[in-house]
Amino acid sequence: MMNQKRLERVLENLRAQDLGQMVITDPASIFYLTGRFIEPGERLLALILNTSGKNSILINNLFTVPEDLGVVKVRFDDTDDSVRLLASCIEAGGRLGVDKNMPARFLLPLMEMGAAAGYELSSACVDGARACKDEAERALMREASRLNDEGMAVFSQWARPGITEREMAAHIEETYCSLGADGCSFTPLVGFGANAAIGHHEPDDTPLAEGDCVLLDVGCKKDGYCADMTRTFFFRRMGEKQREVYDIVRRANAAAEAAVHPGALFSEIDRAARSVIEEAGYGEYFTHRLGHSIGIEVHEPGDVSSVHHEPVRPGMVFSIEPGIYLPGEFGVRIEDLVLVTEDGCEILNRFSKEPQILG
Repeated sequence: MMNQKRLERVLENLRAQDLGQMVITDPASIFYLTGRFIEPGERLLALILNTSGKNSILINNLFTVPEDLGVVKVRFDDTDDSVRLLASCIEAGGRLGVDKNMPARFLLPLMEMGAAAGYELSSACVDGARACKDEAERALMREASRLNDEGMAVFSQWARPGITEREMAAHIEETYCSLGADGCSFTPLVGFGANAAIGHHEPDDTPLAEGDCVLLDVGCKKDGYCADMTRTFFFRRMGEKQREVYDIVRRANAAAEAAVHPGALFSEIDRAARSVIEEAGYGEYFTHRLGHSIGIEVHEPGDVSSVHHEPVRPGMVFSIEPGIYLPGEFGVRIEDLVLVTEDGCEILNRFSKEPQILG
């Protein structure tokens, strides 16, 4: 069934944009509203919303959905003209909102048909609703992070001399599944030693050696919602410089989390972490934004950065992940997910941030 409360929030946003109808082709947003996730591949999947209540979903016969989805289903075969069918569901006299993910191979023919009087990017209508998680979503985010904590405890025990980054990464997804998750929310990032200084280093055949840092940026998915967490460990010993950098990053992480409360600006939260690193003399080595929003997708619209000056609101979930990356030496990143509450924030990750020496 369509989630009526979520639908009303999207329609309210649509009215505020002075639009009466919208086509949603983003599978994650369709899942948000219908509870049904379909990856259409090259086929057209479209949810048509109308403020007058004439909602429908265009869906290929290949895909099964509940009989009562709470919206009129318009079915088609591979040999049908799906774009023309979509045009028939649109009120021709008005402007049409479209989402940012609508493929050009569908949008351009739709425009050539004159299906609407005009077209406007309206992803913000759905993204704005998805940004603040309801109680059901908050519970799902907590559970995904709980499983991620359990997974990190397992992964960190795999450290042994000679194991490669690729070998460590290879068994992460099956471990998540054994713990009750549905798989990975993104491809795991594993970096040993100098590779950890590469922000999004993909696991390769680098073997683990004594004195290396071990950076694990991992996340699982459970019931449609994503987790994401980074911890940095040290194998058998921790050098003085490594300890210094780790402490700075941990303090930056704590400062940012302490700054999260309703009304705080995303840019202020970024500044809270960045100032700790800059004052310690490592500002040039913190090379990315502080965090990103997360939910049904691991990266959702709305980041924690110096140029995002919107206030945070209760129900928002985003990452706090400061890092220091010293090229050719090592890197440290510590990442948690935070849920904005009515008076502060709830840190969804419970896995320790104390420095840990493995092996």
